[in-house]
Amino acid sequence: DQDTLTRRYTEEAVKFITASKDRPFFLYLPHFAVHLPLHVSDAFRGKSANGRYGDMVEEVDWSTGEILKTLKQLGLDERTMVVFTSDNGSTGRNGGSNAPLRGCKGQTLEGGQRVPCVARWPGHIPAGQTCDEIASTIDMLPTIAGRSGGAVPDDRVIDGRDIWPLLSGQAGAKTPHDVFYYYQIDQLQAVRSGKWKLHLPLKTKKKNWGKPDENAPLELYDLDADIHEDRNLADQNPDVVKRLTVLAEKARADLGDMGVEGAHQRPAGWVEKATGRLLPKKE
Repeated sequence: DQDTLTRRYTEEAVKFITASKDRPFFLYLPHFAVHLPLHVSDAFRGKSANGRYGDMVEEVDWSTGEILKTLKQLGLDERTMVVFTSDNGSTGRNGGSNAPLRGCKGQTLEGGQRVPCVARWPGHIPAGQTCDEIASTIDMLPTIAGRSGGAVPDDRVIDGRDIWPLLSGQAGAKTPHDVFYYYQIDQLQAVRSGKWKLHLPLKTKKKNWGKPDENAPLELYDLDADIHEDRNLADQNPDVVKRLTVLAEKARADLGDMGVEGAHQRPAGWVEKATGRLLPKKE
């Protein structure tokens, strides 16, 4: 019953927080919303000015409020860090928008990759501040481990970095990422370093397996001045193109690139026979 999914997720989350209030806990709540197919409970159907999509957003807002309210009621508010973010941009349809970014979900344009992130921890994360430095959800593992006294695994390469200096608003804090790689599944499609982002010639699976289209132009954008990725500055900045191309080759050697195996490339996790339990339907 997808109409009640957000509400049932929220009820389970509140139940878990309440049961864990006397010990440290970690809650990961990946809402199905806002995603196709669009489903929303009766309490929020028709409540927004943006159709069914907007109704789902309203219900996720409500869910977040219920979790924050629970933390406060249990006296956990100032002892709990809450991070709210998304995994990708909107499809650009059904009421979703990535403006002022170009591109959508499934693409390595900024509209498919860049998402809002709100972090809250009273007394530790300053309120009302914004940060424009590069960060990613891959940074959550080392950041949370660092706050909780844990350690990241040392038997593999961890691409994420501890971004606590950014979250806590430390003066002069900069991104720990000198370079950021944009992969679409197993294909390296773009490289960013500082304000510069280089889109690489795309490969196809039908022809030239593992080789880029040599006739396709390189595209270089200054994201500080051109967030919509409109003005290709590759011809005017050959040194920047060369530097980012070298970084791309390092990524291919390390992580692979569609038909080219990388030294530290690991297969994606795959469950052959997934099983789960069905929750009773609530009237």
